[in-house]
Amino acid sequence: MRFTGIIQWSVIMDKLNKARRSWNMSRIRSRNTGPEIKLRKYLYNKGLRYRIHYVLRGKPDIVFPKQKIAIFVNGCFWHYHGCKNSTVPKSNTVFWKNKLTQNKERDRKNLQILKFEGWQTLTVWECEIEENMSKVETTIKSFLSE
Repeated sequence: MRFTGIIQWSVIMDKLNKARRSWNMSRIRSRNTGPEIKLRKYLYNKGLRYRIHYVLRGKPDIVFPKQKIAIFVNGCFWHYHGCKNSTVPKSNTVFWKNKLTQNKERDRKNLQILKFEGWQTLTVWECEIEENMSKVETTIKSFLSE
Protein backbone atom coordinates (compact mmCIF):
# COMPACT_ATOMS: atom_id res chain seq x y z
CA MET A 1 0.00 0.00 0.00
CA ARG A 2 1.46 3.36 -1.03
CA PHE A 3 0.42 6.65 0.62
CA THR A 4 0.58 10.07 -0.95
CA GLY A 5 -0.49 13.45 0.36
CA ILE A 6 -0.95 15.01 3.75
CA ILE A 7 -4.54 13.91 4.26
CA GLN A 8 -3.80 10.19 4.02
CA TRP A 9 -0.83 10.43 6.39
CA SER A 10 -2.87 12.34 8.93
CA VAL A 11 -5.46 9.56 8.96
CA ILE A 12 -2.78 7.03 9.84
CA MET A 13 -1.20 9.18 12.57
CA ASP A 14 -4.43 9.82 14.49
CA LYS A 15 -5.37 6.99 16.86
CA LEU A 16 -9.07 7.87 16.65
CA ASN A 17 -11.32 7.73 13.65
CA LYS A 18 -12.70 10.97 12.23
CA ALA A 19 -16.12 10.68 13.89
CA ARG A 20 -14.65 9.98 17.33
CA ARG A 21 -12.12 12.84 17.00
CA SER A 22 -14.96 15.19 16.00
CA TRP A 23 -17.01 14.07 19.01
CA ASN A 24 -14.03 14.61 21.36
CA MET A 25 -13.38 18.10 19.99
CA SER A 26 -17.05 19.08 20.30
CA ARG A 27 -16.90 18.40 24.04
CA ILE A 28 -14.19 21.01 24.69
CA ARG A 29 -15.75 23.95 26.52
CA SER A 30 -15.03 27.63 26.04
CA ARG A 31 -16.62 28.76 29.31
CA ASN A 32 -16.17 27.55 32.87
CA THR A 33 -12.97 25.68 32.08
CA GLY A 34 -10.93 24.09 34.86
CA PRO A 35 -8.25 26.82 35.02
CA GLU A 36 -10.91 29.54 34.89
CA ILE A 37 -12.89 28.06 37.77
CA LYS A 38 -9.71 27.53 39.80
CA LEU A 39 -8.74 31.19 39.37
CA ARG A 40 -12.26 32.43 40.15
CA LYS A 41 -12.44 30.38 43.36
CA TYR A 42 -9.03 31.62 44.40
CA LEU A 43 -9.93 35.28 43.79
CA TYR A 44 -13.29 34.92 45.53
CA ASN A 45 -11.65 33.36 48.59
CA LYS A 46 -9.23 36.31 48.69
CA GLY A 47 -12.20 38.70 48.88
CA LEU A 48 -12.10 39.96 45.28
CA ARG A 49 -15.48 40.32 43.58
CA TYR A 50 -15.82 40.21 39.82
CA ARG A 51 -18.27 39.57 36.99
CA ILE A 52 -18.25 36.59 34.64
CA HIS A 53 -19.73 36.31 31.15
CA TYR A 54 -19.62 40.10 30.91
CA VAL A 55 -20.44 41.18 27.35
CA LEU A 56 -17.24 42.68 26.02
CA ARG A 57 -15.10 42.24 22.93
CA GLY A 58 -13.03 39.08 23.07
CA LYS A 59 -15.25 37.53 25.78
CA PRO A 60 -13.04 38.00 28.84
CA ASP A 61 -13.41 35.36 31.53
CA ILE A 62 -13.26 37.67 34.57
CA VAL A 63 -14.17 41.37 34.56
CA PHE A 64 -13.89 44.12 37.14
CA PRO A 65 -16.24 46.67 35.50
CA LYS A 66 -15.65 49.61 37.87
CA GLN A 67 -11.90 49.45 37.34
CA LYS A 68 -12.33 48.59 33.63
CA ILE A 69 -10.14 45.50 33.94
CA ALA A 70 -10.67 42.43 31.77
CA ILE A 71 -8.89 39.18 32.55
CA PHE A 72 -8.54 36.45 29.97
CA VAL A 73 -7.79 32.92 31.17
CA ASN A 74 -6.21 31.33 28.13
CA GLY A 75 -5.55 27.67 27.53
CA CYS A 76 -1.96 27.19 26.45
CA PHE A 77 -2.87 24.89 23.54
CA TRP A 78 -5.75 26.89 22.04
CA HIS A 79 -3.99 30.24 22.25
CA TYR A 80 -0.54 28.92 21.21
CA HIS A 81 1.35 30.08 24.30
CA GLY A 82 4.67 28.43 23.52
CA CYS A 83 5.02 26.42 26.75
CA LYS A 84 5.08 22.63 27.15
CA ASN A 85 1.25 22.52 26.91
CA SER A 86 1.08 24.16 23.48
CA THR A 87 2.35 21.55 21.07
CA VAL A 88 0.93 21.27 17.57
CA PRO A 89 -0.86 17.94 16.97
CA LYS A 90 0.98 15.46 14.78
CA SER A 91 -2.01 14.85 12.55
CA ASN A 92 -3.33 17.54 10.23
CA THR A 93 -0.50 19.90 11.22
CA VAL A 94 -1.11 22.43 8.45
CA PHE A 95 -4.69 22.96 9.64
CA TRP A 96 -3.66 23.22 13.29
CA LYS A 97 -0.80 25.65 12.69
CA ASN A 98 -3.14 27.93 10.73
CA LYS A 99 -5.91 27.61 13.33
CA LEU A 100 -3.66 28.35 16.31
CA THR A 101 -1.91 31.23 14.54
CA GLN A 102 -5.29 32.78 13.69
CA ASN A 103 -6.40 32.39 17.33
CA LYS A 104 -3.28 34.20 18.49
CA GLU A 105 -3.79 37.02 15.96
CA ARG A 106 -7.47 37.39 16.93
CA ASP A 107 -6.46 37.65 20.61
CA ARG A 108 -3.92 40.37 19.77
CA LYS A 109 -6.53 42.40 17.85
CA ASN A 110 -9.12 42.07 20.63
CA LEU A 111 -6.63 43.22 23.27
CA GLN A 112 -5.69 46.20 21.10
CA ILE A 113 -9.34 47.24 20.68
CA LEU A 114 -10.06 46.88 24.41
CA LYS A 115 -7.03 49.02 25.27
CA PHE A 116 -8.21 51.63 22.78
CA GLU A 117 -11.62 51.63 24.53
CA GLY A 118 -9.92 52.33 27.88
CA TRP A 119 -9.82 48.82 29.34
CA GLN A 120 -6.79 47.33 31.05
CA THR A 121 -6.29 43.74 30.02
CA LEU A 122 -4.46 40.88 31.62
CA THR A 123 -3.88 37.45 30.15
CA VAL A 124 -3.42 34.60 32.60
CA TRP A 125 -2.16 31.35 31.11
CA GLU A 126 -3.29 27.89 32.10
CA CYS A 127 0.29 26.88 32.97
CA GLU A 128 0.68 29.90 35.30
CA ILE A 129 -2.44 28.89 37.22
CA GLU A 130 -1.13 25.33 37.56
CA GLU A 131 2.34 26.39 38.67
CA ASN A 132 2.15 29.57 40.77
CA MET A 133 -1.25 30.90 41.87
CA SER A 134 0.17 33.42 44.36
CA LYS A 135 2.13 35.12 41.54
CA VAL A 136 -1.09 35.38 39.52
CA GLU A 137 -2.89 36.88 42.53
CA THR A 138 -0.11 39.45 43.04
CA THR A 139 -0.33 40.48 39.38
CA ILE A 140 -4.11 40.86 39.54
CA LYS A 141 -3.99 42.86 42.80
CA SER A 142 -1.42 45.24 41.31
CA PHE A 143 -3.76 45.73 38.33
CA LEU A 144 -6.67 46.49 40.67
CA SER A 145 -4.71 48.98 42.75
CA GLU A 146 -3.64 51.10 39.76
